[in-house]
Amino acid sequence: MNLLKAASTVSLLTLASRITGLIREALIAGAFGASALTDAFNVAWRIPNLLRRLFAEGAFSQAFVPILAGTREREGDGATHQLVDAVGTVLLWSLLATVVIGVAAAPVVVWVVASGLPRFDDAVWMTRVMFPYIGLISLVSLAAGILNTWRRFALPAATPVLLNLSVIAAALWGAPRFAAHGIEPIYALAAGTVLGGVLQLALQLPALRRIGYLPRLGLTPSRVAAAWRHAGVRRVLGQMAPAILGVSVAQISLLINTHIASRLAVGSVSWLNLADRLMELPTALLGVAMGVVLLPQLSAAQAREDTQAYSAMLDWGLRLVVLLALPCAVALIVFGQPMLAVLFHHGRFSAHDVAQSAGPLMGYGAGLLGIVAVKVLAPGYYARQDIRTPVRIAVVVLLITQALNLVLVPWLRHSALALTIGVGALINAGWLLRGLLRLGVYRPLPGWGAFAAKVALACTGLGVALAWAAHRIDWIGLQQVPWARAGVLAAVLAGVALLYFGVLAACGLRLREFMRRA
Repeated sequence: MNLLKAASTVSLLTLASRITGLIREALIAGAFGASALTDAFNVAWRIPNLLRRLFAEGAFSQAFVPILAGTREREGDGATHQLVDAVGTVLLWSLLATVVIGVAAAPVVVWVVASGLPRFDDAVWMTRVMFPYIGLISLVSLAAGILNTWRRFALPAATPVLLNLSVIAAALWGAPRFAAHGIEPIYALAAGTVLGGVLQLALQLPALRRIGYLPRLGLTPSRVAAAWRHAGVRRVLGQMAPAILGVSVAQISLLINTHIASRLAVGSVSWLNLADRLMELPTALLGVAMGVVLLPQLSAAQAREDTQAYSAMLDWGLRLVVLLALPCAVALIVFGQPMLAVLFHHGRFSAHDVAQSAGPLMGYGAGLLGIVAVKVLAPGYYARQDIRTPVRIAVVVLLITQALNLVLVPWLRHSALALTIGVGALINAGWLLRGLLRLGVYRPLPGWGAFAAKVALACTGLGVALAWAAHRIDWIGLQQVPWARAGVLAAVLAGVALLYFGVLAACGLRLREFMRRA
């Protein structure tokens, strides 16, 4: 499977995940609005997801996948089986301890994350219900790391859909039944989250069995002790230590921002959350897909010491990021409010909530290129098992981001929290790129100047068209005919997409170039 086909597969399945995620958020917004109780749910939801990004999809994947790929490339199947069994055993028992501690310490955890919540006790209850999700999704990440290394990209990319469908079912079916029994309806969403984690793990296990790598987990003290002593486990843990610090920098920034938002106007956490969800659509389609595909391939190229392939894959990934992320950034900045209106302006989510969500969405759009580029550039270091360099950069970026918050939050309120993350991502990406260039492991191929000029010209045309549509159409007023409003939005986005790629084609840029290079 070539890189473009793999990235396209992951992107399409991730698109399905993000679309169902947007449906999930639209249902929650319509049913509960941007209220104190919705803020409480979003904080409770963020805690296991923060830990998931920190330990599961973040530090663990960054440490495990390169070592797994290198072991398979150099030592063969026998050693790889032993590594998978040992890592799975250590992960299982570590997660059990984490979940037990997290459930017991939920009040402290919620206080640290968002002490200013008006519905603090509700957030604690939902956090306790959802905390087992971190254990389930971490095991899913173990399975995904193995499957991605074996180039089975489709199933790991598809599993998040199950979480979204589970929460959607909880909103449509569970919430009314909770209300009928005198229980807060929003609590059903917490139960649906845990069910989604169970379904995700259940889907992965048969796929691991088919490739012969279903981990044999140690349940006796002797086997657990042997797993901890395994050389591969020690290498993974050694790589995870700086990786946790590196990933935690971004998560600490989100945590601080959530804490600040909980002390601003009621609804600020929810407004930021919805802007984040919409921003994650292009981020996931481009950045996550590229990162998932590139990391094992870069790791294998590094193990073969194939420097030419290594540099070419990075160059291809960065060009694809510029080609697709830049127009998305323009759309979020210029056309964010119409998209928010169509997706979320119904039920209890008011026009005021739409306007308040548009500010942070513009902030995310300003830094989208950096947010996506980091997901391509960072694997360039992880594949070389150099996690310390991205960590050092991330720590400095965190300090810059929070310094900007001190200046901008009093002025821009919750919108500043998104803008500073975007600016920090741009700084992070530039720093990572400079490091790869100085190391000599990435050598840009010729033609970047002409390529960038063509993309800039096409983005200008796209931006002008979107600005015209944003101001000439009454997107809030079209609420009375929601399906017509959705149709108009689809027509506008399809039209500007055709315009964008049409301008590129007129300038002589063809997508087939990327297919050949991939």
